[in-house]
Amino acid sequence: MSDASVSNPHKTPKKVVGVAIAAAIGGFLFGFDSSVINGAVDAIEGEFSLGPVLLGFAVSCALLGAMVGAWIAGPFADRQGRVRAMVLASALFTVSAIGSGFAFGVTDLIIWRFLGGVGVGMASVLAPAYIAEVSPAHSRGRLASLQQLAIVIGIFAALLTDAVIADAAGGAAQEGWFGLEAWRWMFLSETIPAVIYGVLALRLPESPRYLVAKSDYARAGKALAEVVGITSKEGVEEKIAEIKATINVETKQGLHTLVGGRAWLLPIVWVGILLSVFQQFVGINVIFYYSTTLWQSVGFAEEDSFAISVGTSILNIVVTILAILLVDKIGRKPLLMIGSTGMSIGLLTMAISFAQAIVTPATEPGGEATVSLPGAWGVIALIGANLFVVAFGMSWGPVVWVLLGEIFPNRMRAVALSVAAAAQWLANFAITQSFPSLADASLVLAYGIYAGFAILSLLFVWRFVEETNGKELESMRS
Repeated sequence: MSDASVSNPHKTPKKVVGVAIAAAIGGFLFGFDSSVINGAVDAIEGEFSLGPVLLGFAVSCALLGAMVGAWIAGPFADRQGRVRAMVLASALFTVSAIGSGFAFGVTDLIIWRFLGGVGVGMASVLAPAYIAEVSPAHSRGRLASLQQLAIVIGIFAALLTDAVIADAAGGAAQEGWFGLEAWRWMFLSETIPAVIYGVLALRLPESPRYLVAKSDYARAGKALAEVVGITSKEGVEEKIAEIKATINVETKQGLHTLVGGRAWLLPIVWVGILLSVFQQFVGINVIFYYSTTLWQSVGFAEEDSFAISVGTSILNIVVTILAILLVDKIGRKPLLMIGSTGMSIGLLTMAISFAQAIVTPATEPGGEATVSLPGAWGVIALIGANLFVVAFGMSWGPVVWVLLGEIFPNRMRAVALSVAAAAQWLANFAITQSFPSLADASLVLAYGIYAGFAILSLLFVWRFVEETNGKELESMRS
């Protein structure tokens, strides 16, 4: 069915915008939960006397939880509905925030962070799937991009919250309100958006495609009329018929729906998995997880390194807004190819810059050598890093989530998105864990590898990714 069945084919109903924003709060929590621990790391290390390995796992265990959450989100959403799945994610965020804030040891802290990660993984699947399923085709890209905008705003909000709380207490390890250390309040602060997300989720209409799959045609028609904006009775009936034609209501979705062909999984499933893996293998989270440490390691002062990191997060928000404006105008595939080109140039620039680093040996026994970038190379490296962030933020950041929400056929969308998102979190974990070792060996090697993946991502998109701009979800084929 074309957008002609909508009251105004060129206008996006206000209600669907509001519904998409409410669903995207899951993305805000995704970003907030992933980043809030950054300001607490040193205080946690001191509080529980942690070594580097255990400290690293306390930070990264949430990524493993996210992989689990992404894996289970699709099947749960297919059985219980998108809205109930969002409410469950909200509960996990809330429990994790409270548990982490009152953690009495590293073991239970890891458990609470893992549970929060499960919520993050679920949100990473639910928001793009739900938004894609309630959005008109002509504005689906812009609305689905709200997920990524919410993520980057959540990252910035977490950094800002950590800074405000630490400043008020005089340090993350210092005593704050009601005798609790500041780092505990950093975690507890997440309960506010987590509860808001749950309350709003309870007020969201269920996905019309889920309702059709459950043969609840009356509620599906109401959602299509009130949210999507299909005003005529004939248009609603036609849309329901199209959805029914692409959903096998007799067979439950499961991993068996993804299997087929000589490559074991269906080609479209491999496209989704590789989109997810390339999004992480270009090294974007190295910039956000390790940026302050990175810039200090090549000669920038601590206060300058912090300012650069905050500036980078703000820049990411700006370019994500740019992506929202462009994704339905020029299409998904051109944006990804432009982004891959820009990322390749930025990463190669960083690798070349770090190759010019000068290492000054320690002046005292047991001291550490210092590293600096001579002349203009520090500025050039900074330009390369920001070019990389701009290119990623306007393309691979939001557009991958848009595509994952729309490239899969109705009969497998939720479970296929779960598998692709789980692969993304596994790739995130691999990059996050490997960067310190790569950086110790050679920053040139690290950024050279990421540049190589950026170049491969360009070739992959050119050869295997099909444009979905303006297409109805019912027209997607495996």
